[in-house]
Amino acid sequence: MNTGTEFLRLVTAEFAKAREYAERAVAQMPAGDLAWRPDERGNSVSMLMRHLGGNLRSRFTDFLTTDGEKPDRDRDSEFRNDVSDHAAVTAKWQAGWTCLDRALGELAPADLHRTITIRGEPHTVLQALLRAVTHTNYHVGQIVDLARTRAAEWQTLSMPRPPGA
Repeated sequence: MNTGTEFLRLVTAEFAKAREYAERAVAQMPAGDLAWRPDERGNSVSMLMRHLGGNLRSRFTDFLTTDGEKPDRDRDSEFRNDVSDHAAVTAKWQAGWTCLDRALGELAPADLHRTITIRGEPHTVLQALLRAVTHTNYHVGQIVDLARTRAAEWQTLSMPRPPGA
């Protein structure tokens, strides 16, 4: 198998796994707790989902042809803790993932060495994808941790701890 094809398959699978973990975690917490945060400096699940949705939409809309930081993105608004409506949070989240899925589906192995820009800085497509999966997983970890603290009965998303641990 072509290594470029294999890389695209693997990175697509990693994004899908991150999305699944976040969505399974959020499903376990009370919907009314989406705006809960541990302190005034912390992020809420609502903020993180809106931020990831905005980031993915910005980065992956016209991925190969326009800068990854779109002029219509209001990043600062993603970190206002003013939206706790589950439908509104989910819509922003879904919009970002839709852009990512479309862009990944359109990539070919030959695209991995093309140069794109993010905030005016050149990146190969390979670099941009690795940057995006790292950023996504960082925030998904935060979402999972916040959801776990709010869930009445947490069901682990991966391997359970050994008994007594």
